[in-house]
Amino acid sequence: MLLSINPEHPEPRKIERAVAVLTAGGILAYPTDTVYGLGCDPLDKQAVERLYQVKAMPRTKPLALICKDLSDIAKYAIVENVEYRLLKRFLPGPYCFVLKATRDVPRMLQSKQKTVGIRVPDHAVTRALVEALGRPLLSTTASGPEDDEAIVDPWTIDDTFPTLDLVLEAGACGSLPATVVDLSGGDVRVLREGAGPVDELV
Repeated sequence: MLLSINPEHPEPRKIERAVAVLTAGGILAYPTDTVYGLGCDPLDKQAVERLYQVKAMPRTKPLALICKDLSDIAKYAIVENVEYRLLKRFLPGPYCFVLKATRDVPRMLQSKQKTVGIRVPDHAVTRALVEALGRPLLSTTASGPEDDEAIVDPWTIDDTFPTLDLVLEAGACGSLPATVVDLSGGDVRVLREGAGPVDELV
């Protein structure tokens, strides 16, 4: 089901409706500052399993936690001074940072290296959604099951993933996903170049 929402001033009742979908174990598509994402409540194991099924992804493919701000990150990732300075400089923005996970991250959401991907998108709908949910959103790029190319158009997302419970339509987003940067090894490693410039990272 498609629900149009104001991308700059999201209507509270529409955010409440989206949160009701999430807390009931649903999966939704939502806009970010890069591409549309597919998300669920990270504390709902069945919803997490369903998210993998909807996207037809292997369980080995990591998902990211969408946090509302920098203060929210420390609960889920170990952030030393060096990492914090980098996060403060580039977030909110089009980056996903891979950090060492804290014990608050459910084991099924951690990689084998006990790391977790963290995003803080610079988008009013995303911020409102996470704030109203009261915890991070578990997310993956809204891309076709056969490739990693993001689907720009929300109507196409609705057609591609017919089992989604809700698509928050806020116009077309970009076509490049977030730049993925691994900080878990004590240095800066760019794992995927995307919408965020990489030349200032290193």
